[in-house]
Amino acid sequence: MRTFFLLIFSGLVISLSAQNEQTPLPRNLSQGEVDQVKDYIRPVPTGTISLASLGGTEGFRSMAEWEELQAVVITWTSFTAILAEIVRAVRLECQVIIVCSNQVAVQNYLNGKGVDWSTNVSFLEGPYNSIWIRDYGPNTVYRNDVDSLYLVDWIYNRPRPKDDVMPALVGTYMNLPVLGTTTAPEDLVHTGGNFMSDGLGTAFSSNLVMQENGPNNNYGFSNHSEAEVDEIMFNYMGIDPYIKMTNLPYDLIHHIDMHMKLIDEETLIVGEYPAGIADGPQIEANLQYVLDNFTTSFGTPFRVIRIPMPPDNNIKYPHQGGDYWTYANALIANKSVLVPTYSLKYDSTALRIWREAMPGYTVTGINCEDIIPLSGAIHCITKEVGVNDPLRIVHQRIDGTESTPDGYAIDALVQHRSGISSSTLYYSIDTLSGYTAVEMTATAVEDHYLGYIPVFTEGTEVFYYIHGEAVNGKKQSRPLTAPHGYWSFTVPESTSIVPFADPGLKLQPAFPNPARAMTCIPITLQEEGPLDVRLVDVMGRQTQLFQGHVAQGEKKVFFDASQFMPGAYQIVATIGKIQIYQTLIIQP
Repeated sequence: MRTFFLLIFSGLVISLSAQNEQTPLPRNLSQGEVDQVKDYIRPVPTGTISLASLGGTEGFRSMAEWEELQAVVITWTSFTAILAEIVRAVRLECQVIIVCSNQVAVQNYLNGKGVDWSTNVSFLEGPYNSIWIRDYGPNTVYRNDVDSLYLVDWIYNRPRPKDDVMPALVGTYMNLPVLGTTTAPEDLVHTGGNFMSDGLGTAFSSNLVMQENGPNNNYGFSNHSEAEVDEIMFNYMGIDPYIKMTNLPYDLIHHIDMHMKLIDEETLIVGEYPAGIADGPQIEANLQYVLDNFTTSFGTPFRVIRIPMPPDNNIKYPHQGGDYWTYANALIANKSVLVPTYSLKYDSTALRIWREAMPGYTVTGINCEDIIPLSGAIHCITKEVGVNDPLRIVHQRIDGTESTPDGYAIDALVQHRSGISSSTLYYSIDTLSGYTAVEMTATAVEDHYLGYIPVFTEGTEVFYYIHGEAVNGKKQSRPLTAPHGYWSFTVPESTSIVPFADPGLKLQPAFPNPARAMTCIPITLQEEGPLDVRLVDVMGRQTQLFQGHVAQGEKKVFFDASQFMPGAYQIVATIGKIQIYQTLIIQP
């Protein structure tokens, strides 16, 4: 019934004043396209390059959507009122590239809507079939983390030849090289709405990617095993692991951007239906599968924020033929988040959740009630292009339980192709009064910097962010919205620092320090008891060096430092309720 409704809707002609428009194509296959898929001959885009021409496949990294953008690309076709609001918001953050057939008509339409197109808006006249550029547009990757920007072109899973060559059109316009997964044996059918990357190598898709590329697929291009799909994604996008989830029964396109979104390296916003409703049971099963079998790139569980999936205006959910109202289908454009809205009854809650999840960001709602019957919203009709010269900062937030005698250790990966001239940690317990700056020092781990926040009294909320400056003068902060945006934690009751020399337990200086090989940790106990000694890295990962009941006196714990990655560590010694710390540097 829902498929029939979508097909009838897609046949309606929407009269818009911007330019002469064709009937809007749905995000899923139209009835005519279903019959074309098997015989569709994919156009070969000009100007794409092969991995072999680059001298190897190593070192590619798929950009995360929260990284710094130079542009957002849209195709100016149907639903121009929504597109105009996207231009209004995004042009304040980065360039908006409007692919259109009539530049003057688009400009006149924007004038009528009061949208300034004189700055940060450019027009690219070129061919297209549909509005759904998320799925067929270019994918940003970097080589060697931050060195060189490339675009990647997948085979679009629709027989829409004009859409299918959009990455080459954009690449030529922006003077960026385009890598294509368009010829065997590395041909890959894929869509941007069914792909999310954390920027560190982990990515998510639904099992649609295997249905479109595996044995007996309907596209006539690929016949790959899962291992072969994973290899292509690693070679072109740097993805490993590649997490694939069961398709949802009522999401007709099986694109994960309809119900979930990564907002940083460790946080998922996931849609939530009432118990037992529509796609709710499968969403919950997929989420549990992810949490049970995968971790963040830091080795810790994903943080999960839930956001409602409400019924439509007819009080119907997708399983009842209702529209797929989703608040997860949002666009992050530098310091702004654009969220689809539908009804005041539900919108206020969704916008509040987004603002709490991303402090400091400008969160703007754009009404998508007209477009959502075609199975898409804001994320589906936009496509990001990363900056040419990124200054990348990666940090795993702390929760306040990792205190040491030096304070809270804040570690960050800070990278730029010219090198880093300085990295600074800023912290505050009252953001209205400003932040305190702490110079971060380079560690033995390449591109990692370390700084400390002092320990405050229990119950204190602490705010912090990280700022980097490159040798070439470029500056960047993380979160991108700092100082208005920040990470934060509340000092828990368990975080009281035990003096370095406690009457019952004394941790003598470990030697040698810095360490490279066999290392000794001398410990003095005034009474016998159960002793635990651990080595904790800057990510909070622990290695137990000793555990056992020891007698009064001196205990020496030995371990081989060469077995650990270089960097800053904390030695944590515990006996009973007493816990003391000491910093140890392991060198290569």
